[in-house]
Amino acid sequence: MYYENVLATIGNTPLIKLNKIAQDLPGLILGKVEAFNPGQSAKDRIARYMIEQAEKSGKLKPGATVVEATSGNTGYSIAMACGIKGYKCILTVTSKASAEKISLLRSMGAEVVVCPVEVAPEDPRSYYSRAEQIARDVPGAFYLAQNFNLDNAGAHYHTTGPELWEQSEGRITHYVCCAGTGGTLSGTARFLKEKNPNIKIIGVDAYGSVLKKYWETGIYDRDEIRPYKVEGLGKNIIPDNMAFDLVDEFIKVTDRASAHRCRQLARLEGLFVGYSSGAAMQAVFQIKDQLKPTDVVAVLFPDHGSRYLGKVYNDEWMKQQGFIGVSHPTSQYDNIKRVYKTYRIKYQRYLRQTLGI
Repeated sequence: MYYENVLATIGNTPLIKLNKIAQDLPGLILGKVEAFNPGQSAKDRIARYMIEQAEKSGKLKPGATVVEATSGNTGYSIAMACGIKGYKCILTVTSKASAEKISLLRSMGAEVVVCPVEVAPEDPRSYYSRAEQIARDVPGAFYLAQNFNLDNAGAHYHTTGPELWEQSEGRITHYVCCAGTGGTLSGTARFLKEKNPNIKIIGVDAYGSVLKKYWETGIYDRDEIRPYKVEGLGKNIIPDNMAFDLVDEFIKVTDRASAHRCRQLARLEGLFVGYSSGAAMQAVFQIKDQLKPTDVVAVLFPDHGSRYLGKVYNDEWMKQQGFIGVSHPTSQYDNIKRVYKTYRIKYQRYLRQTLGI
């Protein structure tokens, strides 16, 4: 058996029991490991599906340019699909995207435009606005707009949801997933809720994002917005793909806790997954008091750890963020004190031995 091209290998990622990291948690905890996709993330699913739907509708013409605003993973998947299908690819990313992610995008042939992360979405310098402007300026360009393109959620409704239902043999009781564009969370949740309305859908959000507050109140609160480190979840806009009515609970997780859970997954389970995977795992720990021994919890791990070697898997970066202990280099003054103390002890011993003092 062989595959027609690499896009045909997308999906059917494994659902893996978490043993050591989840040993003190009630129920059966399972990780849906999206790093097994050819582009090493769940975004392979939406890149292929959105492009194919745009082709079918006639919106995307042969030889056209595909434009997208992305945190990195969607961009890699889009660049991969564009290379295979013969489209040019222009991606806008925020300055928060890791150097590894940006290098990956460029290695796949994409043109990458880095935009400041601190600006408001409507600011002309934001990565959303820049993508829209590029799509207007480039003849024949098509803006995928993953936040507002409902084919994003559709990809997960048709693939991730059915996979989880089949792999868990219909026993799944909780689905835990990070919320960003809302596609992975909402598309999968819609399918699962149709199968069993009692399945609990847990959305994971970052401190600095507007999603949880909007789910609670229906209010878009700019005061919620502030910089945060974890990538792949949270938003400073309200995406059309985010079906808030399907979510039973939103959990906010910290940058620090997410980073440590990420490293634990690698060390204890052999799962070299990304920063947002740690966030999703941390959310499971934060709902542990709600779980029963008979529960089956599926937690989605969105991407591979190789894109975070300079961040959560780098001790120096972790120290800079204050996530692990900081070792301070010994100052010259400290060295002098140490030498003085040594010689003082030796001199006192000499005096006692020779002069009897």
